[in-house]
Amino acid sequence: MKLLEGTKIKLARFKEEDLNSLEQWHQDEEFMHLMDASPAFPKTEEELKEWYVKKHKEYNDYLFSVRVLESGDLIGFAALDSIDWANRNAWLALGIGDKTNWNKGYGQEILRLVLGFAFSELNMNRVQLTVFESNKRAIAAYEKCGFKHEGGHREYLQKNGQAEDMLLFGILRREWQE
Repeated sequence: MKLLEGTKIKLARFKEEDLNSLEQWHQDEEFMHLMDASPAFPKTEEELKEWYVKKHKEYNDYLFSVRVLESGDLIGFAALDSIDWANRNAWLALGIGDKTNWNKGYGQEILRLVLGFAFSELNMNRVQLTVFESNKRAIAAYEKCGFKHEGGHREYLQKNGQAEDMLLFGILRREWQE
C-alpha cells in the first residue's frame, strides 16, 4: 500500500482551488457543529483562504485534501497541526464535507493514512484530537483505529440550550504499531 493511498481514498496536498468545496461545506449547520465549538456561522471563501494561507506557510502544519481514488472527487480534509517537534506530538483534525459520503468507511481510512504519515514520515510519538461527545460516529472510528479516551472538558459546548462534553482522545506510536 502506498503511504498516502488507501483502498478507497487518497490524501493529496490541499490546494487553493479546494477552498470552494470547503466553503460549501461551511454553509451546512450540521457540518459546522461537528467541526467547531464556535457558533455555526457560515465562512466565506476569503476567510477560508486566510486560514489556508496560514496553514500552508506553517512548518508545524500538514493539510491534506481527501479524494476518492476512482473519481478524484474531493470529499474532505485532514490536518496534522500544532506539532510539538521536541516531544513528537501532533493534533489531528479531519472532516468529510458532503453528507452523501458519510457512513462509507472513509473516516477510518483517512485515520489510518494520516496516522501512518504521522508515525512513519514525521516520526511522531503521539497524535491527539478532540471530539464532541454527541459525535458517536467519529468516536467509533477513532476507537476502531486505536485511539484511547484520555479525558475531556465537561460541559464545554453549549448548543441549543444543552451542555456537551468535549472529549480528548490520543494514540501512541507503540499502540499504532500493535
